[in-house]
Amino acid sequence: MSGQRPFTPSVSLAFNDFVLWPASILLYGPVASALIVLFAVKYLTSPWRKIPPGPRGLPLAGNAFSIGKTQWLTFTEWKKQYGDVVYFTAFGQPMIVLNTIKAASDLLDRRAGIYSDRPDFIVGSDILCGGLGLPFQRYNPLWRRMRKATHEGLNFGVPGPFRPAQMKEAVLLTLSILAQPAAWESHFQRASSSMIMSVTYDTPPIKSQDDPRVKDVIDFATRITTAAIPGAYLVELFTWMKYIPSRFAKWKREAEQEHVKFTTAFEKLYNTVGAALANGIDRPSISASLLKDNERNNMSVRENAWISAMIIAGSETTSGALAWWMLAIVTHPEVQKRAQAEIDAVVGRGRVPTFSDLPHLPYINATIKEVLRWRSLTPLGIPHRSIEDDWYKGMFIPKGTICIANVWALNLDPEVYGADAHEFNPGRYIGENGAVMKGPLHTKEEGHSTYGFGRRVCPGKQLANDSLFIDSAVMLWACTFEPAKDEHGDPIPIDVDGWAEHGTVVHPAHFTCTATPRFPEVPALLAAERELFSEH
Repeated sequence: MSGQRPFTPSVSLAFNDFVLWPASILLYGPVASALIVLFAVKYLTSPWRKIPPGPRGLPLAGNAFSIGKTQWLTFTEWKKQYGDVVYFTAFGQPMIVLNTIKAASDLLDRRAGIYSDRPDFIVGSDILCGGLGLPFQRYNPLWRRMRKATHEGLNFGVPGPFRPAQMKEAVLLTLSILAQPAAWESHFQRASSSMIMSVTYDTPPIKSQDDPRVKDVIDFATRITTAAIPGAYLVELFTWMKYIPSRFAKWKREAEQEHVKFTTAFEKLYNTVGAALANGIDRPSISASLLKDNERNNMSVRENAWISAMIIAGSETTSGALAWWMLAIVTHPEVQKRAQAEIDAVVGRGRVPTFSDLPHLPYINATIKEVLRWRSLTPLGIPHRSIEDDWYKGMFIPKGTICIANVWALNLDPEVYGADAHEFNPGRYIGENGAVMKGPLHTKEEGHSTYGFGRRVCPGKQLANDSLFIDSAVMLWACTFEPAKDEHGDPIPIDVDGWAEHGTVVHPAHFTCTATPRFPEVPALLAAERELFSEH
């Protein structure tokens, strides 16, 4: 056909693609290679590759659902698998568990400037306590001022001011135990509540466990410690929930109402002490000390009132320690006999033990230390929080990590306390010369880790130690304790390993026992001591 060009297949598009493709490689290949190298270097040098070992978790939730209720036992099992420092997460929150005294002391004591912060306790601290609950406060200037005022209010390091009140309570407690041994738990709660109210507000002794003040103290202590349980409220995991208006959030509304109720009550008690001072009545109490030092400490009435309130919350740990003491004494008759032999040698049977006997009763002191070691009142303590990135033994601990000292595992570590670490044995604290030995390395003078670490160590530990000493000394001087018997005269079995939760505080499972006077003069001598107190 004239005028028509012959048909030839078009190959220009394919040819152009073939030509341009190697050009793309030359252009983009180096960029892609550089990005790969960059990401590889970043990955290989990332500190997050050096986080401590720990269990694998679920996507998003992490290990939140695998910890279980008895977290301290779970963490102790993790120690066997992963070591002294265990890393895990819960809904993105990094956490570490410190399973040895050395690891806990290295971080929480020696690096206290990094590890003295607390996690957010939105309900227990921010709302219920209005941000004024000292044990749960963040590490900030307000906490430092309140901590200093607390130390001075407790006359920290100066034994004596509160011992007359504690002596009085020990005598009343022992009389109650002899009268109704089956109700020993209620007696301990009454005595602890009465003692703490007396030393805080200079109130007269609470004579009956039916007194509403006992219920008020127990309710407050339980409410505060329950609110502080990790995961007790969803808002602790999903913090955006704190912005929900109160009318739509019952948990928030109730906590706000309780804060108002508690604040009103504690300010009233604090102001009552102030009125007494203004009228020339000046007797030792924590509130009186806070009032006298108020100008120097620059604290408001509300801040001082909440300092006193948090001292009151400590009544739960005192009654819990006494409960574990009773379990140990009833189930270890050989310990009871040795302690009573020491008391008889030092005190005799013609008078009631007093604080003047404390330096001469090393085995009684050792028994108190062993109770606090053998059964940790707060098995996980109160968590700390890191405020900056840190490294420990080649492991990376990121800023904002919640740090949990597994006090249960620390206090029962056989590498520290010997092969019988799980046994109750006060003799481990007695040296060859018969005196109380210094505690194991990193436990300081206490010999256990129950009172915490670093700048967050319990400020009321001296008050607690004094109460436990005089209560146990007077009870052992006066009473013989034995397991209760059934209708056949056989001892009723006691679950030594059982426990019951009171918020974050752990008590022994309920058991029954008997208490009988060790010699005929006991009731009369105790009654005479009680009358002597009433005259003053």
